[in-house]
Amino acid sequence: MMRSSYKKEDVMLLLKDITGLVQPQPAKERERLIQAGRHYCEMLPVEYVPSREYMEIYREALAHYSGATARAVGVLADKIMESKGEEVTLVSLARAGIPAGILLKRYLKFKYGAEVAHYAVSIIRGRGIDKNAMEYLLERYRPGQLLFVDGWIGKGAIQRELRKALQNYDGVSADIAALADPANVTELCGTHADILIPSSCLNSTVSGLVSRTFLRSDIIGEKDFHGAVYYGELEGADLSYEFIHAIEREFVKKTAPDSFTVEGEGLEEAEEIARHFGIRDVNLVKPGIGETTRVLLRRVPWKALVQKGHRKDPELAHIFRLAEEKGVSVEEYPLRHYRVCGLVMEM
Repeated sequence: MMRSSYKKEDVMLLLKDITGLVQPQPAKERERLIQAGRHYCEMLPVEYVPSREYMEIYREALAHYSGATARAVGVLADKIMESKGEEVTLVSLARAGIPAGILLKRYLKFKYGAEVAHYAVSIIRGRGIDKNAMEYLLERYRPGQLLFVDGWIGKGAIQRELRKALQNYDGVSADIAALADPANVTELCGTHADILIPSSCLNSTVSGLVSRTFLRSDIIGEKDFHGAVYYGELEGADLSYEFIHAIEREFVKKTAPDSFTVEGEGLEEAEEIARHFGIRDVNLVKPGIGETTRVLLRRVPWKALVQKGHRKDPELAHIFRLAEEKGVSVEEYPLRHYRVCGLVMEM
């Protein structure tokens, strides 16, 4: 089973440990290969080591916005109890879903005294969900117990991937429970607002020191789970539990449902942005705080768009810092669902 810096009682990772078997590639080389047709899941990025200044901004973001994240966890946990009850089994989508799943598991115990099982599985755009992981889960749980969890939803691509993949699994719901859903694709969310989930600011050091997931036939056999790498060399910089505990300290038992509403779905807005900027592939448009952060951390960014009037928004300080460090221009744009949007450079 996959190593991570998380405790086994918090999550079981249904992943194959491929540490030392894959050489990570620099962002520009990887981006060129992806845009030439190589699938992103066949490579791993070199993990960005944040600067001291960026880490200061992350800590500020954590201090300021852990309350909003905790509220989203509480609202979502209440919805989960209402729709699934105590027999729910949380299945986080690795890797961004794992911290969200741990927080939900802990909140369900905090408020309801419920001890729920929590796993993490891989789903890959264009390749589907890990069939061996699904087999493992369905040998142990009823299909109706499984609930997929993610940290946030950008355009809703993974939701569509999940719907397609689960056509083969009778009784398994394709709903995704997400802390933030600015794309407006699920009611099973903590909020539809584009809020900062502080874990989106970092890579493996806030996700149990685990890489994003990997699938290539020379390394992942027919009976294997999808793969991931454990970054043991980053143990001294691991903030995974510091993040969990910071949000957990803000847990309260009474949370008011979120009142933020938005019209239409985020994919429509992403397609409009692609047309406006002459971008041929909508996959290069990455809307929302979480997705924009990931573009700046591990892709080759072209520019970042910020919602009109939000240039001074302190919640976006880490975006402006990363853009400055990478020499990426930030321009105002009339975004509706999102506060920021990252555009990947066409190679």
